[in-house]
Amino acid sequence: MLRPRSIAIVGASPSPGSLGASLLANLERFAFDGDVHLVSATRSEINGRPCVKSASALPEGVDCAVLAIPRAGILDAVKSCAQRGVGGVVIFAAGFAEAGPEGQALQAEIARIAGDHGMAIAGPNCLGHINYVDGIPLTFSACAPAPLAGRRGIGVVSQSGAMATVFRAALHARDIAISYSISTGNEALNGTEDFLDYLIDDESTHVVLMMVEQFRHPQRFLAAARNAHAAGKSIVLLHPGRSAAARLSAKTHTGAMTGDYDVMRTLVSHAGVAMVDTLEELLDLGELMIRWPSPPCGGAAVISDSGAFKAMVLDFCEGSDLDLPEPLGATKDSLSTLAPDLILPTNPLDVTAQSLIDPDLYRKAMKPFLEDERYGSLMFAVVLSSPTHSERKMGPIIAALEDLGPPKPVVFGMMGEDCEVAPDIIARLRGLGVPFFRSPERALRALARLASLRPRRSAMAPVTAPAGKRLPAGVLPEYASKRLLADAGLAFPRAELARELHEAQAAASRIGYPVALKAQSPALAHKTEVGGVVLGLTNDASLADAWHKLHADVATAKPGLELDGVLVEAMARPGVELIIGARNDPDWGAVLAIGLGGIWAEALRDVRVLPADLDADAIVGELRKLKAAPLLTGFRGAPALDLRAAAEVASRLGRFVVAHPEIAEIDINPLMVYPGQQGAIALDALIAVR
Repeated sequence: MLRPRSIAIVGASPSPGSLGASLLANLERFAFDGDVHLVSATRSEINGRPCVKSASALPEGVDCAVLAIPRAGILDAVKSCAQRGVGGVVIFAAGFAEAGPEGQALQAEIARIAGDHGMAIAGPNCLGHINYVDGIPLTFSACAPAPLAGRRGIGVVSQSGAMATVFRAALHARDIAISYSISTGNEALNGTEDFLDYLIDDESTHVVLMMVEQFRHPQRFLAAARNAHAAGKSIVLLHPGRSAAARLSAKTHTGAMTGDYDVMRTLVSHAGVAMVDTLEELLDLGELMIRWPSPPCGGAAVISDSGAFKAMVLDFCEGSDLDLPEPLGATKDSLSTLAPDLILPTNPLDVTAQSLIDPDLYRKAMKPFLEDERYGSLMFAVVLSSPTHSERKMGPIIAALEDLGPPKPVVFGMMGEDCEVAPDIIARLRGLGVPFFRSPERALRALARLASLRPRRSAMAPVTAPAGKRLPAGVLPEYASKRLLADAGLAFPRAELARELHEAQAAASRIGYPVALKAQSPALAHKTEVGGVVLGLTNDASLADAWHKLHADVATAKPGLELDGVLVEAMARPGVELIIGARNDPDWGAVLAIGLGGIWAEALRDVRVLPADLDADAIVGELRKLKAAPLLTGFRGAPALDLRAAAEVASRLGRFVVAHPEIAEIDINPLMVYPGQQGAIALDALIAVR
């Protein structure tokens, strides 16, 4: 379907602006030299090409049929194409799954027919696709040939046809080669994952930009992302759906429901995909990736002719992953000689207006940075406020870049927004592999985003934890949950289950006062809300009073509830509370969530969502990214907590949930963490099993 040598246009028409006419015009504009078969119920020929009356009259084995007809005729056309052995069908028409139950049923029937006959389907509700590698446009959107001519290509995959058009236009405006631009629409049969698999194997495609509103096969996508990473190919993904309104829009637009955004983002990023939040980021990051075959290693150097912008860069980098190493040694010495007492040897480097006096200043400034291994990239942020300024400044800069190579990635961010810059200046920069941005902030954001991906370059394969014995369905009470998790290596206070008061007092004697009492039942997920927890009991008398009160309070709140017993548990000494959760998302897989305990995680949304297969070292790093991290690492003289112990608990919990895919959720709240190397202990646990 992506590289057909024979094409049928069902709904061919000579009327300007019609879908069939636009598609045929594109094929002729691209000088497609394969067979083109036209299907028209009213015409015997179009543009000198013969027509047949229906798809059933097509020759056997056409590679691809494009259905440029209304919804009402789609089902019959699909049936005819299947009977004639067509390889694939592109459906432009809307009004299917996105339009309600009737449309959903029609789309399902189309998918069934195609699946039964081994026929691929693109759409419905799509814009089609363009193969720039072979020059085959199967779309009604006006387009022109743009051969790759040996350049590295970007592949575009978008469920939205409009966004596919936007990406295509923007990339070509930046003189970036596109290998394939694919609009997948409702994905009745073949979808995002199928086309991504193809692009990963395609030799012309080196970067894939994706706009996906719903992944219909999440595990396939994660596998494809890992394959892309192994093949040295980058994927940049824009996935709207963080808000409830966006999820509703996705449903009405593509006929799909959006899954849990945080889970998706965590696991997709962990698989090596660059997640972005805006169209600008998608295009800007894609441009850096395609122009720079090898991503920068090391910090960034910034050369500007504005002292104020230097301060802005420092402010930006303080809150980003972009490192700006200060010049040292020979680099600092070289920069010190540029204009003593006028240009300070710093990063960012402000060359001041001296660059207008000494045209060779930019060359002398960039050379030390390019030779220093501590710098992986170089950014220019230069004021271009008029054509005269552009000519005076850019001539020496481009000449220096042409002379020096350059051996490292270089990006240019002009200050001046829409001020006129001669097209040949931009073309010469891009010809050197230097991305040109009309905003230095966009250049900085793209550099910072690229820098943030470096730790993920070692995307991990899924954990292959041995499957455990299936757990019983339902909510497991605290005592049962703790027994299972203790076997998995988690530490809990000493505890015993008692069914009678004398058993509880004997247990407390063995454990040692003070103790807590906790009512135990699968129906008591929130024990404190019904008076099912009593803390700090110091002797048999206080325990007896608490025993009777606990049972009375639970009976009032939950009449008729029969307890499994009461857990008698040693009181833990005070520490800092964390909350750790784990869940198996039915679509995406297992994740962990970790944050400050009590009300803070929910009130401040200060939680890190992590892949369940992270090791303890990586989890320590994630804990340090919490907003509340200063409270964990030593605040106002308080000792730093044993984050390693907390991370070990989370890592063991992750392995446990991976080994038990039947688990819906696990909640450890709180996990008490102690200073120094004094460890961490879980005070409560709950497991919910599907």
